[in-house]
Amino acid sequence: MGDISKDINSKFTDPKIKALINIKYTANWINSHENETFKPYGISPQQFNILRILRGAGEPIKVQTIKDRMIERAPNATRLMDKLCDKGLIERVRCDSDRRVVYISIAEAGLKLLSEIDKELNLEFLENFTNEEATILSDLLDKIR
Repeated sequence: MGDISKDINSKFTDPKIKALINIKYTANWINSHENETFKPYGISPQQFNILRILRGAGEPIKVQTIKDRMIERAPNATRLMDKLCDKGLIERVRCDSDRRVVYISIAEAGLKLLSEIDKELNLEFLENFTNEEATILSDLLDKIR
């Protein structure tokens, strides 16, 4: 099991500062892990998030709704969706009653890609938690926000 003090060769006198540094360090570690995971599929973690949002929605949704639901609020979400559209993973649908409104839906190729990723997604590091510990951690992270 890791120890942030040893991992970054630092001593902490304040446990709250240690916790903050540990959260940031762990978030960066998870981001690096995600980048490596999605690289073979030619998508970024943010694009994966968009695809999961669309799959979960089960129907076409507005671009703004996707932006609101994203884990990492990306100012370049439209560009991310452009790339997914170019790859044939999502589709744009204009609203018949208001041409300014654009809906986004996941394409069959996007569903297939998510299915492949789901089979290969390596989340072994989460196995270090019991369900109770995962709930406690989630509650503590919610408490920060």
